[in-house]
Amino acid sequence: MHKALKTAIVMTSAGAAMSLLALQGIATAAAAIPAGNAPSCVTVWQNTGTITKTGYARNDCGETMNLKIVWAHGVDGSCQTARPGDTISSKVPRGPRNFDGAGLC
Repeated sequence: MHKALKTAIVMTSAGAAMSLLALQGIATAAAAIPAGNAPSCVTVWQNTGTITKTGYARNDCGETMNLKIVWAHGVDGSCQTARPGDTISSKVPRGPRNFDGAGLC
């Protein structure tokens, strides 16, 4: 194979590998951000047990809201009314389900 062609192939392969690494970093960062559409005054968190995981959302806003827990790869939690200071929750089996925060409903 011609030396210039070998150099071009090596450079192209290295560039493709760098691009993949950059995209993986972006995907990891995006996965860490809750995807629900609740306002920022709603605090969200999850607890993972040995069999189930539970998502929580606390209404720290100054008004009553209808909220639901958002799960990836399945059905979201039920729509619940949360007055200021109230916490809602939703429990699912562990597995492919990912906690995506809380959403308005």
